[in-house]
Parts: sequence; structure tokens; C-alpha cells
Amino acid sequence: MLAKIRSLLFLPVFYGGSTPIIIMSFIVAVFSIRGTHYMAQLWSRYHYFCARFVLGITAEIKGEIRNEPLLYVFKHESMFETIDLLRIFDKPVVIAKKELLVIPLWGWIAKKHGLLGIDRNGGGAAMRQIIKQAKKAVAEGRPIVIFAEGSRARHGERPELQTGFAGIYKLMGIPLVPVALDSGIISPRDTFVQQSGVITYAVQPEIEPGLDRADIRDRVHAAINQLND
Repeated sequence: MLAKIRSLLFLPVFYGGSTPIIIMSFIVAVFSIRGTHYMAQLWSRYHYFCARFVLGITAEIKGEIRNEPLLYVFKHESMFETIDLLRIFDKPVVIAKKELLVIPLWGWIAKKHGLLGIDRNGGGAAMRQIIKQAKKAVAEGRPIVIFAEGSRARHGERPELQTGFAGIYKLMGIPLVPVALDSGIISPRDTFVQQSGVITYAVQPEIEPGLDRADIRDRVHAAINQLND
């Protein structure tokens, strides 16, 4: 019952507080990319503040998150990590489904920040455009983040990685860092009720560039599911 009450309280507190932040972010984004990055991190920190003091959720990082031009592949179990990564990184470039970019106001700000919307049915041309933009971000020293499963999984599930992931890894030619997590225990995908507790990000050993498609898929799939046992 307490978790349900906390979760009901979280909705107006977080979304109500997010509204002025997003409006201000839109204004800032018109004039300043650096300001856009700052506002994105502010929003993520506000989300973490609400999660911690309203829901009783904290996050722990085991290993090192480096703000360097690396390809990070995250396990995806809840909305929590999609917002929280703006806090744990400085200014990440996220590769996500293009549908996110059509969200009114938020989508435009996300694109200004660096979100790259991938068209899963766009074929080679769409992939080449994503890689071109991602390489530009790497040249600026920014990390690239992708949720290679494509959508949220329940904790314990091990969905296959999206087919485009191996192509991104191959064409980027940079080291890859898998990140396992267990957010689905605290914030399951099929209910708004979130439990209190600690969400763990387990940063796995870096994987060198240049592996073949089958090998990289198998290694990343195993690595991001380390906390599912």
C-alpha cells in the first residue's frame, strides 16, 4: 500500500515539476547547445531527487562510467534508466527509436541535445545517416548510448538484441562497454507502482572493436544480463 501511495504522489510531483523545466529548456535550446546539455542534466537530477525522496529509490554504479567516446550498451528494464543516464553521463548521445522525436516540445529539445532517432525500417540509408551523426559526436568526445534490446524487458527476461546493433558497433569502430542493471525489480514495466530500493548499474569489461557480428551479439547479450541470474 505504501508503494502505491508513493507512486501516486510521484506522478504529479515529477511531471508537474518537469513541465517548467521542459519549457525553460525549449527557450534555452534556441540560443545555446551548452545550455541545453545543462538543462537536460538538471531535469535528470530532478527525476533522481523525486525518485529518492518520494519513491525511496536510489541508484548504485558498480564500475566506472567514463565520459569518453565509447559505445555504451545498456540493459533496458524501465523508464528510470532512460532519464537517469542524463545524470550519470555528462552529455551522452542516445540512439533511440525515431518515434520519440515526434513528442511535442520534448522531441525537439531531445534532438538538439543529441538524441539520434533511428528508423528501424529505413534500411541502409537510415543506418548510414545515424552513423554519420554518431561519428561527429565521437569526434566531439561524447559517449554514445544505445538500448540494444529495443524496448523494456521484465527483469529476468533476455530478449535478443536488435539486428541493427551489430551494424552500429561494426561501423563505429570504437570500444564497447556493456552495462547490466536490475531496475525492473524496483520499477517493473507493467505497472505504475514502483518499489523502494536500490537500482544497480553493473558496468562490464570493455569490449574491443572489430569482432564479427555473431561474436559481439553473444558477448553483449551475456554481459548486459549479468544481473538477471
